[in-house]
Amino acid sequence: MATYSLANERLRALEDIEREIGAILQNAGTVILELSKEKTNERLLDRQAAAFTASVQHVEAELSAQIRYLTQVATGQPHEGSSYSSRKDCQMALKRVDYARLKLSDVARTCEQMLES
Repeated sequence: MATYSLANERLRALEDIEREIGAILQNAGTVILELSKEKTNERLLDRQAAAFTASVQHVEAELSAQIRYLTQVATGQPHEGSSYSSRKDCQMALKRVDYARLKLSDVARTCEQMLES
């Protein structure tokens, strides 16, 4: 259960990063809109530029942390909460079960055909 909560936490962190990127784009749009005016509001530009810079730095730090985690997972280094191996084993087991069902269904069909003849 802890593995799922860790995975959900990682997904939530990525969603937060995505929202922050949206805010970055909105700040950039506001700055561009303000710059397109004949008379610009310097205070607004300064605030938006500062918010833009802070958000970009935060997103960069968060993405770096995510990349470091994924690098650990991909290289097999020890890390907390990795469930890749277990999930892969489970997926392979489910594929084997599906294959066995398919083969049993074929055998059942063959038996039915033989009984009908």
